[in-house]
Amino acid sequence: MSYLFKSSVLCLTLLMCVTSCKNENKQDKEVEVPELIIDDEPMSPIEAIEKAYNKETFLSNEAIELDIVISFGGKERLDAKMTYLTNSTQGKIELKDGTFIYYDNDKVFHSPDLKNEKAVRFDAYTWMYFLLFPDKLSDQGTIWSELETAELNGKTYNKQGLTFEANTGDAPDDWYVVYSDPETHMLDYVAYIVTVNKSTEAAEADPHAIGYSNFKTIDGVPFAHNWEFYEWTKDGGLGKVIGEAAIKDIKFVTPDANTFKVPEGFIEK
Repeated sequence: MSYLFKSSVLCLTLLMCVTSCKNENKQDKEVEVPELIIDDEPMSPIEAIEKAYNKETFLSNEAIELDIVISFGGKERLDAKMTYLTNSTQGKIELKDGTFIYYDNDKVFHSPDLKNEKAVRFDAYTWMYFLLFPDKLSDQGTIWSELETAELNGKTYNKQGLTFEANTGDAPDDWYVVYSDPETHMLDYVAYIVTVNKSTEAAEADPHAIGYSNFKTIDGVPFAHNWEFYEWTKDGGLGKVIGEAAIKDIKFVTPDANTFKVPEGFIEK
């Protein structure tokens, strides 16, 4: 047998051996590789918004205080100092005329000489909800629609509808449509109806939207210091501006035993 032939046979044998070993190793790997487990689930759109607003830091504080002036049609609607627990279970509104509104969960109390007594439950809860909205998206009883995209003011947004389970809060028939930036997840606009003191049909005949702007970070948490209120329709989007709000002196505070204590003689509404 020639040297060349022996070499060829040897090379062929080695090649077959290597190939066989590779195939065995490949089969072993296919059998032995463990199932891939992903620990971190992707964030939902609501979780992304809550993260953008640093909800965890917000809730690590006990209460928030701010001054706000709200106007509609060029007329001042409300000028007050507001104080709320960050879990929103208690609140106090001190109006500039010296009258007060308190709420404790579902109970509302007001000064005997409060001027706008008919709107007391509206004032107790609605402004708080607009202020704390980014941190209340996953409250108990919230129902969210599937995420979709929508054009508003020439910009593409993530859009989701929010409704509520029966007996949730003071007005479970309210609904909201949330427009969030797909990159930053911040809320630019929220359309809504408010059914306090009116029927659902009447509220749906006159829906509005709120636009959030002039964000400033307070102790790690972003807050919109300006709001604009708009006419709004599902098909037409934003209409004309009908109101505005200016907020200042936002700060986290630690309430004492008397902060949310309702004074004697106050009227429960």
